[in-house]
Amino acid sequence: MRREVFILLQPRCSKVQPAMLRLNEIKLPLDHSPAELRAAIINRLGIAENALRDFSIYRRAVDARKRSAIHLIYTLDVAVVDESVLLVPDKNNNKNKCLSISPDTSYRLVTHASTGVMQRPVVIGTGPCGLFAGLLLAQMGLRPLILERGKIVRERTQDTWGLWRKSVLNAESNVQFGEGGAGTFSDGKLYSQIKDPRYLGRKVLTEFVKAGAPEEIMYVSKPHIGTFRLVGVVEAMRKTIESLGGEFRFQSRVTDVVIDNGQVRGVALASGESIATNHVVLAVGHSARDTFQMLHTRGVYMEAKPFSIGFRIEHPQSLIDRARYGNFAGHKLLGAADYKLVHHCKNGRSVYSFCMCPGGTVVAATSEPGRVVTNGMSQYSRNERNANAGIVVGITPADYPGGVLAGIDFQRHWESRAFALGGENYCAPVQRVGDFLARRASTTLGRVIPSYTPGVKLTDLTSCIPDYAAEAIREALPAFDRQIRGFAMDDALLTGVETRTSSPLRIKRNATFESMNMRGLYPAGEGAGYAGGILSAAVDGIEVAEAVALSMVPGGKV
Repeated sequence: MRREVFILLQPRCSKVQPAMLRLNEIKLPLDHSPAELRAAIINRLGIAENALRDFSIYRRAVDARKRSAIHLIYTLDVAVVDESVLLVPDKNNNKNKCLSISPDTSYRLVTHASTGVMQRPVVIGTGPCGLFAGLLLAQMGLRPLILERGKIVRERTQDTWGLWRKSVLNAESNVQFGEGGAGTFSDGKLYSQIKDPRYLGRKVLTEFVKAGAPEEIMYVSKPHIGTFRLVGVVEAMRKTIESLGGEFRFQSRVTDVVIDNGQVRGVALASGESIATNHVVLAVGHSARDTFQMLHTRGVYMEAKPFSIGFRIEHPQSLIDRARYGNFAGHKLLGAADYKLVHHCKNGRSVYSFCMCPGGTVVAATSEPGRVVTNGMSQYSRNERNANAGIVVGITPADYPGGVLAGIDFQRHWESRAFALGGENYCAPVQRVGDFLARRASTTLGRVIPSYTPGVKLTDLTSCIPDYAAEAIREALPAFDRQIRGFAMDDALLTGVETRTSSPLRIKRNATFESMNMRGLYPAGEGAGYAGGILSAAVDGIEVAEAVALSMVPGGKV
């Protein structure tokens, strides 16, 4: 009897599960086979063939430092028969620097609401930050109400095409506003340089894959989705949130925040409706200028911050491919080549490439009448004829004195100037690089055909940005040409103007992610000045949602 009781009380899996090992720096040629990858793992570990139980790719990067010998660099998670032998230091007490225990990258909810939590948090905005804030709040049982001033993603896409094809702007439904946020009409890049000790980026990628994104985004070093695929992903995420009790309201522009003695009590909509809540996630994006004005009027603490201004530059994608990959250009595993450039100028300015879109197009991205704004976009295939990127100059609040909102006025000034230079019909002003460097207006196009729609007008872009920015770009282009041969080619094309690189202000928050002076208001994402791109904005949305949930759920962290 005692033996039987002893057996019944044992854990179901009493044997310690073998650890997965993280193996770094496995280097192989582009055209290797799966068998060669397996053999490389066995050789590196120094084990018998049957001692390798399984492996998976954690990261696959491209080493293109030598164009004549491009390789793939793998980081792998491996399972072996006896991992303890491999983790023991050698006779000189040296450890294998390329081998360690694989970290736990799984995500766990910080809390979960009971049926007693009745009040609903409100999320304003459905860009990546707002979507992930809404998703996490829904997964934690808090039934978020998600407000979006624009339309659902497919209707928004039709309105966006209305500007691109017919020069008709819908100021509430465009590249900046609508389901999915500005990131929907972009290259869909899913990488970032943020510190991520909790592996929240893996949570983001995992949810994207669940929503229909290609599985390769989990392991390629520079994952992207592209606009058309992002549309389906955004729709799928909306349905998931709704299935968990969340609710979306589109064409619901927030015009005011109700504040009582420093505590948020609700929001007011343009329709006249008021919604009571003590928790508001502000994920409005970097172009919600009317919302910034309203918050400033309400006394929400914010500060002016640096951003950048410049142009879009277009080259033949084949030129970038050859410059980066040499004879390997066009290889199916490499795809369209990208670049990242920076130059520190004599006048103290820095010029850098921004939001590089391989095989993409330059798009009309204004959200206000009478202004021209450019951005870049790629599809998943990245197979358009041109490469494009922002070539932008960093500026600071010292360049636009006049208060917290002066950066918005600064942006509007140059966007209006671009509108005038383009012919006041949403066509964009363009200039060949050779003419820009020679300080003369362009009168003809070269072999780079502009991708911007609804159209372009040849001109002199010098008056489209501040003089110091134009001079900095003139210095930077030849410097970039020394890194990528042909970058300053005469026929490369500049399109004005790029102003929405990031938010011109930061809505300051404290250690619990709340506004510095308004309890219950949670500034989040790119618009609040805490992110720069899809992945970082989504991660910020997760962290803000956790803070909201811990504030709302009695007992806090589980």
